[in-house]
Amino acid sequence: MTTIPRTHDQNKKKGGRPFIVPVFIPHAGCPHQCAFCDQTLIADRLDQLPSKKDVAGEISRFLTYRQPHHEMPQISFYGGTFLGIGKEKILAFLGVATQFVARGQATGIRFSTRPETITPAMLALIQPFPVNAIELGVQSMDDEVLLLSQRGHTALDTRGAVERLKENGYAIGLQMMVGLPGQDEASIRAIAREIADLLPDFVRIYPTIVLKNSRLEAWYQKGTYKPLSLDEAVAQVKNIYGIFRGKKIPVIRMGLQASESLDLDGTVIAGPYHPAFGHLVHSEVFFDKAVTELISETKPMHKVVFFVHPNSISKMQGLKNTNIRRLKARFQIDSIELVPESTVSEQTLRVEIGKK
Repeated sequence: MTTIPRTHDQNKKKGGRPFIVPVFIPHAGCPHQCAFCDQTLIADRLDQLPSKKDVAGEISRFLTYRQPHHEMPQISFYGGTFLGIGKEKILAFLGVATQFVARGQATGIRFSTRPETITPAMLALIQPFPVNAIELGVQSMDDEVLLLSQRGHTALDTRGAVERLKENGYAIGLQMMVGLPGQDEASIRAIAREIADLLPDFVRIYPTIVLKNSRLEAWYQKGTYKPLSLDEAVAQVKNIYGIFRGKKIPVIRMGLQASESLDLDGTVIAGPYHPAFGHLVHSEVFFDKAVTELISETKPMHKVVFFVHPNSISKMQGLKNTNIRRLKARFQIDSIELVPESTVSEQTLRVEIGKK
């Protein structure tokens, strides 16, 4: 096999996000059945892994979806613990993906795995392949929370994995969860600060939901576990989003990816599942920014104009114009106008106030 060197992500230089070509490995390679997982679905499913031909076909199919404005593709293996699927499958899948990189159809490969799988032996195994980024399902840095959630790894495992990945030059993504058993708002903030201190290249934040056939469902039915409400989850994720933003760590996803399986009646028993969860969080962030701009105004306002980057207009509006209605009611504003302004950053806003 010809070794293709790992290179820095070209999209990072241009400030864009890569066009992801997803390859699903159905919940394979997980040595533990976490309390929040559907025990009938999220288990070791090595027998259902795709073949090399299937992987090549899936990559080719998704590459046809790329449009001229998209960044260069990266091939992503997701849905399981990639470094837990066995040496033979790891080499086979990376070999197939590497062929596309060698032909210039993708810039590299990424995958998600568990912290304890980042061993010297595994890093030596994948070293010849053009793997750019590795995501770790950290979920928490509190060992008591990890134990209650039956994760099967410790915070020390995560710290060691991050150190080894940095030593080997990989971009690192860390995934965390809010609302796990044993967590409260203060501990979630502390965990976010610990994860931020590890200085990953990006982060994903997921709210804990109660899935059918999970241990959490049994605990929920007994009353020993209470999930966060949607409003509580949005508020807590908004707060820790600010922690990561403060360290300039991109948060590339907040909330579970909407899917047919999650949207089926009876799959989600309880908890803060919403297909636009990330949008709800961003809207709360912009609401807070608007309040900060207006809080010093003591008299009713006739018209307020917010200048917002075009990509952030919907975030400023909130779902179904919720933010507009809330601001009008709170500050006695007759009219609010949102003006797209490309000179304003996507994270900020500018305001002009017309008083009565």
